[in-house]
Amino acid sequence: MVLWFKKMKKMKKKILYPSIAAILLLTTVSFKSDFFEISKQIDIFTTMFKELNMNYVDETNPAELMDTAIKAMLDDLDPYTKYWNEQDVEASKIRNAGEYTGIGASVKTVKDKIVIVEPYRDYPADKAGLKAGDEIIQIGDVLVSDFKEDAGELLKGASGTKVDITYNRQGATKKTVLTREEIEVKAVPFFSLLEDNTGYIVLSKFNNKASTETIAALKELKAKGADKIILDLRGNPGGLLSEAINVTNIFVPKGELITTTKSVVKKYNKEYFTKKQPIDTAIPLVVLVNGRSASASEIVAGGIQDLDRGIVIGSRSFGKGLVQRPKKLTYGTQLKITISRYYTPSGRCIQALDYWNRDKNNKAVRINEKDFKAFKTKNGRTVYDGGGIQPDIAMETSKFSSITTSLLQSNAIFDYATKYYYAHPQMDTPNFKFTAKDYEDFKNFIKQSDFDYETATEKSFKKSLEIAKRDKFDTDISESYNALLASIKVAKHKALDTKKSEIINLLTDEIIKRYSYREGLYEYYILHNPEIKKSKEILNEKSKYENILK
Repeated sequence: MVLWFKKMKKMKKKILYPSIAAILLLTTVSFKSDFFEISKQIDIFTTMFKELNMNYVDETNPAELMDTAIKAMLDDLDPYTKYWNEQDVEASKIRNAGEYTGIGASVKTVKDKIVIVEPYRDYPADKAGLKAGDEIIQIGDVLVSDFKEDAGELLKGASGTKVDITYNRQGATKKTVLTREEIEVKAVPFFSLLEDNTGYIVLSKFNNKASTETIAALKELKAKGADKIILDLRGNPGGLLSEAINVTNIFVPKGELITTTKSVVKKYNKEYFTKKQPIDTAIPLVVLVNGRSASASEIVAGGIQDLDRGIVIGSRSFGKGLVQRPKKLTYGTQLKITISRYYTPSGRCIQALDYWNRDKNNKAVRINEKDFKAFKTKNGRTVYDGGGIQPDIAMETSKFSSITTSLLQSNAIFDYATKYYYAHPQMDTPNFKFTAKDYEDFKNFIKQSDFDYETATEKSFKKSLEIAKRDKFDTDISESYNALLASIKVAKHKALDTKKSEIINLLTDEIIKRYSYREGLYEYYILHNPEIKKSKEILNEKSKYENILK
């Protein structure tokens, strides 16, 4: 059966894609398609699916086959067009509401265990003594390794119910009892008045409480004497479009265009304006972004920048400018489908990757920097497209290079922070500094681990070697090829030094959270973060602030 599934995935473009696509298109945007072709493809799929389930050598599961077919087809479009079953639909409602019942921790499932990524202060996981890096191997009577579905579902349950947890920590097996609670996910987890009367607000997500919580924080800070504001959108993955408009509206007048959506389907071409009276249109403002600020975060940052309402500091944002809309299907399921692209007030497209014009390796292409187009802000400043929001002031410490991204994806930074935490049980977190000696230890940790990443250069060389093999030249060039790979390996190791500042910043963040939770990290930022220091410098020099916006 497993082999059959693999065959199904290989066949997806030949049979499943056009037929399933036809079914979905018929329920959504059939008016732009050929009805005969849709009917034909549905008929082909229906007869094929019937014959398959009736005649296949082993017993089949029609629901699983259909799920595989749909998801395989959507994977070939873009990463955001998704099929949601009933559980997915419910999870989406919970995310947007900002409330759910659970353990109060960020987790990830890795093979036969659930890893605690971040416990939230005073929530169930924290109260039960669980820490980042702990590996849950059993929930109640169920071994995580034996659970075939999403094991994270085992952690959910009614508020007040208890569950026995067995977990591994640093090679030792431990047990605890966890009591589930109602969890409130704050859009604004932290805000504070700095010593120079700068108000600092962290907006971490755009759920339906984002603008309300931001307004409350702004009003409280102003009441305490704040006369300038830093709005921190770093790491904010986005959320509700309406809340992105409302948050921008806090600082800009009613009736301003904030974003435009454009599509081949005319009804999805819309302009979104601010609809409410603002809270403060004059207070000096800095917006912080980085490579993990996406979607709604980019709408806010782009709107503030294009309207010359504030200064954007950090690094180019993620570039997620595709708009999704859920479409109801039968039996409580949904299709979350990409319907259009976002554009900033000046006309810049936020989307960075083009999933519809791929390269020869079927990878989405990014616009070359030489092809970036210039646009004008409200005051006539020149800004450029290219995907994401390019900050007015770029910071090296905000960037995510290829090696930094690989370190994050491989969990190397996370795993080292776990090691560091247990090797240093006491920590003066407000004055913490990741030293040169610490960094050498980190590099040794990387050497001893199985961490590796493939550069674009290595991919090109591998492709060239494949061609050389076909042309029977591989024997002649093998020595030179291996020498080149060895040189690249040395260069990759050097990248740990050339990208030291951005890597140290991420290591520091992860380590601080181990001792002082996320709230402690924001307190640390106030004292030491380079982006906040630069923001305060700009905000405290009125002439410099105003000149940037001219």
